[in-house]
Amino acid sequence: MTRQAMLTGTRVLDITQFVAGPTCTRIMAELGADVIKVELAPGGDRTRIQGIKPRDVKGSSQSTYFFQHNHSKRSLALQWKHPRTLEILKALIAKCDVLVENFAPGVMARAGLSYEDVKKVNPSIIMCSISVAGQSGPLSGQPGYDYIAAAYAGVTEQIGEVGGAPAQFTIAIGDISTGVAAAMAVGFALLHRERTGEGQYIDATILDTYFHMHEVNVPRVSIRGDAFRPTRSGSQHPDGGPTGLYRCGDGTYINITTLPHQWPQVAAALGKPELIDDPRFKDGRGRRDNNEAIRVLIEAWLATFPTREAAIAELEKHRVPCAPILTINESIKHPHLRERGTVRQVSDPLLGAFDIPGMPVRFSGWSQRDAELSADVLGQHNEDILKELAGLSDADIKALYEAKVLVKDTRTKAAS
Repeated sequence: MTRQAMLTGTRVLDITQFVAGPTCTRIMAELGADVIKVELAPGGDRTRIQGIKPRDVKGSSQSTYFFQHNHSKRSLALQWKHPRTLEILKALIAKCDVLVENFAPGVMARAGLSYEDVKKVNPSIIMCSISVAGQSGPLSGQPGYDYIAAAYAGVTEQIGEVGGAPAQFTIAIGDISTGVAAAMAVGFALLHRERTGEGQYIDATILDTYFHMHEVNVPRVSIRGDAFRPTRSGSQHPDGGPTGLYRCGDGTYINITTLPHQWPQVAAALGKPELIDDPRFKDGRGRRDNNEAIRVLIEAWLATFPTREAAIAELEKHRVPCAPILTINESIKHPHLRERGTVRQVSDPLLGAFDIPGMPVRFSGWSQRDAELSADVLGQHNEDILKELAGLSDADIKALYEAKVLVKDTRTKAAS
């Protein structure tokens, strides 16, 4: 029996695009919230032109990129700067529990939709603003995206080869993590409102999220100052362990990640129990200072195995935490990720069947497997939303189309 999703009955006005904001609202949508995605005419969310597009539907607003981050929402496409738009949005805000936006700071206020403005329409609303660096502070006006925040947070500088240049991430770690953190914050704010009746404002930033990821170095720098400066360490973790990436005899790589108490297990796996008492490796500091020597030892041992799988099997006998370095192509096919729904297949009338990531958590009271996901084309639910929540008539809506306040994608097949 399908159980009701946890946020059923919650209504969210989503004025976001790209990744961080849509991730926040997409999580809430899949958990049952009625998420109304306000898209800016004429093109809508900018991810609609990215990813894979339908081959046989020229000019379609659908794409795999948009689907992944915006499934389970209802699309309302409005001309942002038209005078009627503010009236429509305020009518929707009056009937929503949550408003999420990710414009640059100041844009919503200039549009007449600051938190103070919104609160006058709906005192109990929870408003969440997602930005690169926040609504206050010297960097609040900084334009940019995920990688800009990573640079300011001191994260990018630590990634790269020893003695080389910093390296660029190729995945949106900060965007996705900020979206998840914002969804968590909104959930807590909803719980607070349930207990107190109070709405509130949430300021979520990619920079704060990235800085929150520093698990050990902030206190070190704070106490030691410039006497401690993290350096790039390439494929090896700077704290030793051993922890890092190691080349196997067949040319592939594995990751080994161990804590100090697991060094005897590593020595046993390598068939070298004498390493336990070797003065170079006797304690965590020694192993950190002799990281390169450990890498040489481990890679020499790995070279004795015909395959990566054989080496991993031997490490696992000794309970040494390790994993193959998989391509995303291999990860998508992995039976563990498939069984858990970490990789999930969806189907779209225009795009066909394809895989997207599943939810990052599992609930005992609700399963993502119960839902068949779909994503709107641009403006697909214009009429439904405006009739249901703004009280507009068919004639009103027709006039909005004629005035180009509303846009809608009606393309379902290739132009002849």
